[in-house]
Amino acid sequence: MFSRQPYKGTSRKLVLAFDVGTTYSGVSYCILDPGEVPKILGVSRYPAQEHIGGDNKIPSILYYDQQGVVRAVGAETSQPHIIEQAEDENWVKLEWWKLHLRTKHLASSHIKDDDLPPLPRGKTAVQVLADFMEYLFRCARNYILESHANGVSMWRSVENSIEFILTHPNGWEGLQQQQIRQAAELAKLIPIGGEHHARLHLLTEGEASLHFCVNNVLAADSLSKITIACSDEPEENVEEPEYQGVVIIDAGGGTCRFECLFHEAIPSDFFRGNRSPQSVGFKELSSLRTRAHALIKVYPSPQPNLLTQLYGAPEIVKQMREVFDKTTKLRFRDAADPQYIKFGTVRDKDPQCDIRSGQLKLAGEDVAKCFEPSVEAIAEAFEKQRTAAATRVPIKHAFLVGGYAASDFLYRRLQTHPTFSDVQLCRPASHVNKAVADGAVSFYIDHLVTSRTARLTYGVDCEHYYNSSLADHRERERTKYLGPSGCAKLPGGFASILLKGTQVSEQREFRQALIFERYSQSQFTSIQTSFLAYRGTLLSPTWMDKEPASFTKLCTVIADTSSLINSMRPQRSLNGGTYYSLNVDVILLFGLTELKHR
Repeated sequence: MFSRQPYKGTSRKLVLAFDVGTTYSGVSYCILDPGEVPKILGVSRYPAQEHIGGDNKIPSILYYDQQGVVRAVGAETSQPHIIEQAEDENWVKLEWWKLHLRTKHLASSHIKDDDLPPLPRGKTAVQVLADFMEYLFRCARNYILESHANGVSMWRSVENSIEFILTHPNGWEGLQQQQIRQAAELAKLIPIGGEHHARLHLLTEGEASLHFCVNNVLAADSLSKITIACSDEPEENVEEPEYQGVVIIDAGGGTCRFECLFHEAIPSDFFRGNRSPQSVGFKELSSLRTRAHALIKVYPSPQPNLLTQLYGAPEIVKQMREVFDKTTKLRFRDAADPQYIKFGTVRDKDPQCDIRSGQLKLAGEDVAKCFEPSVEAIAEAFEKQRTAAATRVPIKHAFLVGGYAASDFLYRRLQTHPTFSDVQLCRPASHVNKAVADGAVSFYIDHLVTSRTARLTYGVDCEHYYNSSLADHRERERTKYLGPSGCAKLPGGFASILLKGTQVSEQREFRQALIFERYSQSQFTSIQTSFLAYRGTLLSPTWMDKEPASFTKLCTVIADTSSLINSMRPQRSLNGGTYYSLNVDVILLFGLTELKHR
């Protein structure tokens, strides 16, 4: 069994993890006391949701008024008086807004802005994220104050040093991470200023789910003896054990993501083996909701539009749909069992529409058809992930987490699907919908992942010195020019620092030497270089013009070199002039959850 060690710090600390999901969001936390074994807890009480015991998530929904002011968030948005006021005052209801922040190059990039509800006038997606995180933080603070003995004094002792773990989808990169940090400042999670960003830790939802599964599934007695994954190159003369791989299937409300991991022993030496995520997109999973809503609207009637005539008022249909989303979707188990959508009182009945005692009856086989496209999409994406990992290790176990994982029908259908015939599919026994938030806290206190695999090639733009013996240089001879040193150069080059597929430990440094040349010292007040990600098929790309669409700028780093000017000495160029040069080593750390440079 996984055994967590006592906290070794010298002072009390609070760790808050935010899981901002497409459809539902939640917060988990841990109070670290010196010498005590940390315990991960969840915020299970929110405004307008107090009557629901142990509900760890709220809808990712906001109401804005016409002035752009937040008027209701989460469960508050479903209160009758809020809905009435929203209609009277023409408030803007915002759902699925997180997808406005999405990165456009993922497999699920078929999602278009037109598919999403528009943002309120004058609001950016970063500002909406900030408003929502500010609300989550306020809820977490109130919950901790009310739920712990001496909550007020305890909060005062940690409020200025809170460690925040902010999760995001697999595949989100520098731009999205920068936007999350901007939103955290706007939400007042931390004061504005670079020194406080050390308390913000960004983490992929896949890695958070991994930690949750280690604590709740992989560490169980029945699975703790499984040896999973291996290094790429086994040592000579050492008998290699039978390694296996695990795929984490994070089935959320709007997307389903896959993370493949390999490890040698529990709980130490975890590392990600295949960090190229597969993704089932917005349309496949949201279409379950769409199909079910369409089914409710017209179901069933011997006469056209009979349901619309009798019980088709928008508010009644909306209530039916909400009941389906909250209960039927998760409780549905068997196509042979009819489902009942309660929407009214015992006086509401119409046998022709299968409405009795205020309940709409749906045939189980019709409900099952709503699930099938999602089941097939998940199975197809899993098979792609397993095939990609097969060259390294066999995949024998898969773990289903996320809000959608609570669906018994989904779990059973996947278990019996041919794709999973030789795979042991498991799901944690408790609160699969809080896997990301709990796993994010575990990431901070347990630190199980010690190395990761680069899923892209990373490098910098550069100029190559012209070499007439190289064919690709001769092809670009027309772009040749003489630099300050008098040497011929070719623009548009790319220098790889980290190649795709390289396994990277957290402290391993990757260096690239660069030479900057200028005609005068005064031009060295600063230097800059752009870091790029390459998504193409070449093993080590050299020129950016071959596949310009495959290069994405991650960031631009500007270094202040003004203090070095006086120490520079003029050098003689090949054409007899003088110039100045500066040799720079770019140092990158790729093994952490975010790219860092020196």
